[in-house]
Amino acid sequence: MTTDTSVAQRVEGQTIVKLLRRNAEEYGDRAALTSLDAEGEPTLTWAEVRHEVAVRSRGLADLGLQRGDRMLIMAPSSPEHLLVDLAAVHLAAIPCTAYATLSPDQIRYVARHSAAPVVVLQGLEELKRWEQVLDDLPKLRHVVMIDSDAMPPGDDRFVSLAELRRRGTELHEADPEVFERVQAEIKPSDPLSMIYTSGTTGEPKGVVLTHANAVHESYAMQARHGMPLHVANIAYLPLAHIAERELAIYLPITVAGHVHTLADPTAVVSALGRVHPQGFFGVPRVWEKLVAGLKNMLANAPEDRRTALTQANELLQQGYKLRDAGEPVPPELAEKIAETDHTVLAPIRQLLGMDRLLFCSSGAAALPLEVLYFLAGLGVEIHEVWGLSETTGAVTANSAEAFRAGSVGRPIAGMEVKVAEDGELLVRGPLVFLGYLREDGSIESALDDEGWYATGDIGEIDADGFVKITDRKKELIITSGGKNIAPSRIESLLKENQLVGQAVAIGNDKPYVTALIVLDDEFLPGWAQARGIEFTDVATLAAHPAVREEIEHAVDAANSKLARVEQVKRYQLITKTWTPESGEVTPTLKLKRRIINERYATQIADLYS
Repeated sequence: MTTDTSVAQRVEGQTIVKLLRRNAEEYGDRAALTSLDAEGEPTLTWAEVRHEVAVRSRGLADLGLQRGDRMLIMAPSSPEHLLVDLAAVHLAAIPCTAYATLSPDQIRYVARHSAAPVVVLQGLEELKRWEQVLDDLPKLRHVVMIDSDAMPPGDDRFVSLAELRRRGTELHEADPEVFERVQAEIKPSDPLSMIYTSGTTGEPKGVVLTHANAVHESYAMQARHGMPLHVANIAYLPLAHIAERELAIYLPITVAGHVHTLADPTAVVSALGRVHPQGFFGVPRVWEKLVAGLKNMLANAPEDRRTALTQANELLQQGYKLRDAGEPVPPELAEKIAETDHTVLAPIRQLLGMDRLLFCSSGAAALPLEVLYFLAGLGVEIHEVWGLSETTGAVTANSAEAFRAGSVGRPIAGMEVKVAEDGELLVRGPLVFLGYLREDGSIESALDDEGWYATGDIGEIDADGFVKITDRKKELIITSGGKNIAPSRIESLLKENQLVGQAVAIGNDKPYVTALIVLDDEFLPGWAQARGIEFTDVATLAAHPAVREEIEHAVDAANSKLARVEQVKRYQLITKTWTPESGEVTPTLKLKRRIINERYATQIADLYS
């Protein structure tokens, strides 16, 4: 078993640039980076990755990017995105991927706050929004376009990535030792990257992470999951998200893995079938959509096939729940589970591309237990994690050896978690960030005198050390009767019904709790078809008696598990899914409660009339 001490020993003195050099020297011929969007799926080896990073690094230096400068990137997941990010890292500059959903006003804010002299954009879609604010960014000197065809004519600020690479290649070939000298000076305590927290209220903050932060997270997660070297995974979530930065860049470098980039997150299910990864991470919505699709397929399967799969799923769930409770699985049941898994469920996993999974996880929000149990019944056990941008990702994690459904696991190597008097979770250890970027370029620590960081999450720790998140500190509902209520628990219970895509509990300063319930527009058509109901559109179907009845069941089921004061007394159906683009959720799909309350003020008022 890997100990906290052994993880600390492996991390000591390491940086991402040192680990990349190790990979090029020791695993130079192994596959490192593949684009699932390019014809023929071209692959770079680790030796080729480091060379491509070097020439891009020299090209960025030629544009004037220096140690300590911030560099913004707005582009989907791709090899070019990862390579240019690492190129900035090798100059001791600080790359930061901005969410692709930012408005021009938000772009202006992060660009001015970061004082980035260089930004990297994918193409026309990104350029359209940036063009509206470019002349209002006095610190900006150059815009690098990944798509050469998107280059605007007659503007000297713009350079194509192809031209940057060409110039960088010339410089690197003329004197390769320049690159080696610069990267050799980088220390574990140096900044590695920055993330602007999406935030549910207020302006975003620039979270500055170090090499030591990222390397420790990688080795600690490798230890928690018993992860071997050279695992394959798919990078499909925004690289502005800490989980994806760790899983697409830092962890693969640490374990010399093989990353497959995918620009369109909605195509991830088909990508699973192409890659058959050994590791996979999904935010809850990804797992919910996967389960919704599988249940739709099951509902429309021939009766004998549907019965066999349902019985197999229930059998594996039985074994999972016994292990979750810390109870032994009787030998006879274990044998039956193994046989059923091999004959009925293994072919399904192979078809889905989930047959090689060694570990898969979920984070950013609570995963409904119904989803967790259904996937366990498929032989795909999801290990929930918890963390923030400020903690370089996961602070706690479940694992195959130690898990508890509904919890986010135990602290990983080197990390401490405790509960403050008001219920807020505090964390301390090597994953806690350097601080928030100030506008003058300095970094402001967010730790107390004893080194604890206040996470803003409300939670509890059980007798076995498992952490459970119950709510956000600032999101507690306080009713007009003075009762404190955690809305996330209510919302999670409502979402256990397959027709509920999203939900928000209302009740602050109100006499009782109500809810806005968003129908799942992806699951609803298949659900209707299985019941012989004609599907026209979500709004029309929302009025159908069968849909209304099913939502009533969802509310009743949730209320049966809630205290009387927490129960949903009335609700309103919403037929349009909330997205980052429409503004009701953040890019990491957290609810923007203030925005929702403002936009649906009339509907909410009706619930209390």
